[in-house]
Amino acid sequence: MFALAVLVLSAGSLGAQTDGTYGGFSPYSVFGLGQMHQGGTSWNRGMGGVGIAARNHRFINILNPASITARDSLSFMADMGLGGRMSLFKEGNVQAFNTTFNIDDVAISFPMWRHTAFMVGVTPLSDVGYNISYREMDVYTQQRLFTSVGNGGTYQLFAAAAATFWNRLSVGAQFNYTFGNISKKSSIVNGDDSYRTMVSGDSLQVNNFSGKLGIQYDQPLSGQEVITVGATYKISTPIRGHSVHYRELGSYDRKREAAELKDKGLSIGDELGVGVSFRRGDDFMVEADYTRSNWSRSRLDQVSGFSNVGDVVFAPSVGQSFRVGGEITPNRNDIRTGFVHFLRRCTFRGGAYFDQSYYTVDGAHVNSVGMTLGMTLPVYRWYNGLSIGLELGRRGLATSQVKENYFGFNVGFNIFDIWFQKRAYE
Repeated sequence: MFALAVLVLSAGSLGAQTDGTYGGFSPYSVFGLGQMHQGGTSWNRGMGGVGIAARNHRFINILNPASITARDSLSFMADMGLGGRMSLFKEGNVQAFNTTFNIDDVAISFPMWRHTAFMVGVTPLSDVGYNISYREMDVYTQQRLFTSVGNGGTYQLFAAAAATFWNRLSVGAQFNYTFGNISKKSSIVNGDDSYRTMVSGDSLQVNNFSGKLGIQYDQPLSGQEVITVGATYKISTPIRGHSVHYRELGSYDRKREAAELKDKGLSIGDELGVGVSFRRGDDFMVEADYTRSNWSRSRLDQVSGFSNVGDVVFAPSVGQSFRVGGEITPNRNDIRTGFVHFLRRCTFRGGAYFDQSYYTVDGAHVNSVGMTLGMTLPVYRWYNGLSIGLELGRRGLATSQVKENYFGFNVGFNIFDIWFQKRAYE
């Protein structure tokens, strides 16, 4: 039996711990594909997750494939991000604490020919991680222990190409391959040995092919000031893979069912994103983004393993997000020595966001709100840098929902080099 933390906490105590196998941890990851990853590199996440209208020749922007043409000629860029989160879950007087750590992204980008570029990488798409248990007294079986455990998640391997026309219009296309494994298991152990233990669960292997289109347009103002508008569209495509559902009632009654997910009519929701940014040279930028994802026709509520969450009503729905953020560099060309002058060469970021979940629980969305801070420290030469970011947020804003207060951090390694450079000697 799968139990939602809302019901668990109101009935007893919630236990949450990590054993190193969780990429993320939240009682809300019991639903559907799990908790969707925010996306973006440390550069994006330090600005509240914006990036649909961002163009920066110093960083890889994986949120819009059209943006990868914003680069120096012959430049090679790579990005690797690591992230962690500390979460406090609370319902009334009952609370639990958890920490996780995971690789956020790996991406490389380089030019192909004039005004074109290519990008390839991998990033998490969703995380499943929970360990919920509670006890109750029964007049017949005495004490019963209910346990629900889940782990796993999905990742997205992507490859994108883009081109710029007339020095203003950039278009890009991205191929995505989603893959991953999700395991969910629940059990009821009775205090009276004369009653049998019941165990049930699902093992899911998921894969999916999809595409994403992106566009950006630059409108110069005066001097180095530019307004950029951008848009992305991720296509809804079927979920493939297979599932295994099992049930054990003591040692006498055992059942196992295997099925192909392609026969279930499941799909990943489409996503439309729009954004607008204002930048001045490469030392100041602000941006606002809006995304909308429609999962209402995904049928995740019709298949065991995605929908079996106890007595609550889970329904795929429409998810939305609003994000604002920006960055500033006081004086990138300050060549003087000293800590203060080094800080003037650093880039500082900030942002905020509001996320509406792609599903409802008993008719209500599980929403999140948060703020972010970040900075990049220049390293060695070119545009190499070390990006760090902090995030403070809350999930479960409705009065009846479990409150998940979280503090996250991320570290990004930004690598930049010039390829095919011909050196001249006198």
